[in-house]
Amino acid sequence: MAVPKYEAIMLPLLKRMAAIDGEANVAAVLPDLAREFGLTDEEMQERLPSGGQTYFANRCHWAKFYLSRAGLLEGERRGYFKITDDGRRFLKRNPSSLDRKALMEIPQFAEWWKKTPENQAESKVVDAHADLVDINAVTPDEQIDSASKQLDAALVAELLSRVRAVHPTQFEQIVVDLLIKMGFGGGDDERGFHRGRSSDGGIDGMIQEDALGLDAVYIQAKRYADGVSIGRPTLQSFIGSLVGERATKGVFVTTSSFTREAREYVKTVQHRVVLIDGEEQAKFLVRYGVGVREDRRILIKKLDEDYFADV
Repeated sequence: MAVPKYEAIMLPLLKRMAAIDGEANVAAVLPDLAREFGLTDEEMQERLPSGGQTYFANRCHWAKFYLSRAGLLEGERRGYFKITDDGRRFLKRNPSSLDRKALMEIPQFAEWWKKTPENQAESKVVDAHADLVDINAVTPDEQIDSASKQLDAALVAELLSRVRAVHPTQFEQIVVDLLIKMGFGGGDDERGFHRGRSSDGGIDGMIQEDALGLDAVYIQAKRYADGVSIGRPTLQSFIGSLVGERATKGVFVTTSSFTREAREYVKTVQHRVVLIDGEEQAKFLVRYGVGVREDRRILIKKLDEDYFADV
């Protein structure tokens, strides 16, 4: 039997997690799932062209990812996940199958899917982990670009979920590291300071913009769950802290979002304050290489027209 596609793995994976008391990681459930699908050792060891992961492990990962986006699985500890109450209620309906179309009936998944522009091309392009939907609809270059965008979108979602689960002190340090990587303080790590204490007066860190410390950017970092919006009162408190520090610049970073009133308020104050919400932060983390690492590179060659040009 060939290695099953990720959609075929979703329901067995969810059922397997329902039978486990507590958390597990993908590696722990792979053997049971392999037996259920009747995979041979050779099929289990078959690897992606990159050589990094097996096809089966990679597809199990994607099955877990989509189940998590639908709220049927959840995980806070690195690499571990468990079934949610929604996941158990879903199984009580005794579904005969589970695919991405079925997940679209779950509001949480549908909302996430529709917010991700790259997902809208699913009818024309290839998923990074699935079969071609319509190989004649797009060029190979477009397939590669779409797959890259989908992988980036998945990474942003997973990264944001991981950042929301870290300790508040670690989150504050992540924010300082990110801003340094973005070029604040000239990109010099020694110019970034994390206060790391609860009585910070509304300031979690600061970055010296020049070597003499004559100008500085002050930081507030709030690690909140999705759905918790930061309003104008919190921003007013932050501005008050800047006044106390005689500072003119501030960056407020959160894992959640800001209300419209909060965003409008910072436009009216004399202080220069930049707001970065959860999704923006996750994209910045990917762009500037904080908390992520390079997985693989793909070399694509094309015809060298100059070589065949008339001399």
